[in-house]
Amino acid sequence: MLSKNKIKLIQSLNRKKNRDETGFFLVEGDKMVEEALRSEYQVELVVCTSAFLAQHPDITGSVNELIETDSETLQKASLLQNPQDSLAIIRQPLNSRPELNLNHDLILALDFIQDPGNLGTIFRIADWFGISSVICSGNTVDNFNPKVVQASMGAIFRVKTWYANLPEFLNEIREFQMPIYGTFLDGKNIYSETLTSNGIIILGNEGNGISDLTGKFVTNRLLIPSFSSNENKTESLNVAIAAAICCSEFRRR
Repeated sequence: MLSKNKIKLIQSLNRKKNRDETGFFLVEGDKMVEEALRSEYQVELVVCTSAFLAQHPDITGSVNELIETDSETLQKASLLQNPQDSLAIIRQPLNSRPELNLNHDLILALDFIQDPGNLGTIFRIADWFGISSVICSGNTVDNFNPKVVQASMGAIFRVKTWYANLPEFLNEIREFQMPIYGTFLDGKNIYSETLTSNGIIILGNEGNGISDLTGKFVTNRLLIPSFSSNENKTESLNVAIAAAICCSEFRRR
């Protein structure tokens, strides 16, 4: 039986303060719960219907607690408008710096990304293009925000995310002399520039771009050019779309 206290805990994870205090985050939807069960993350609780349980008979060995309930009760607990047959509470990993091979890896660095949907989509893009590490500035939206988790479509469990002071990190790795790329309106055309197989690609805030403090560490300023002849064309790209174009172009070379 799903108690009122459990429902209260589930819904409280919509707020960062409660996620930080408990060390938990929420995933919803059958695919997302399946992704969590396949991952290395610790699954604290799964709440599901009998239909989900029938399709996953071995689930009991993968979770600390399992509660079977009906669709109506699940809907009361869910943060979604149209919940599926399952949700889960997952323990957050420590915010520890991933092992970075700076001479080999291609890494994304995010400078004050505010929109949860953008961040989740960027994780999904990173996963698709084989980028295993994403570094976020301290003022970037929380990666365990439920909207980020949903938008990642499971990539949250595969892409290692680390929150850090970006300027300090970039200053620290100067000795490696690795290329640091950033997207700017006055940069050089990404389609004609020489791109390396390793390096850091910095993507900036939705409204203001890369901050001055972070931007001073960029060694290669890139522009994604517009091909529109319309005088009233769109002023800029969505940051997640810019991430996809950059990752695709780097991997294409």
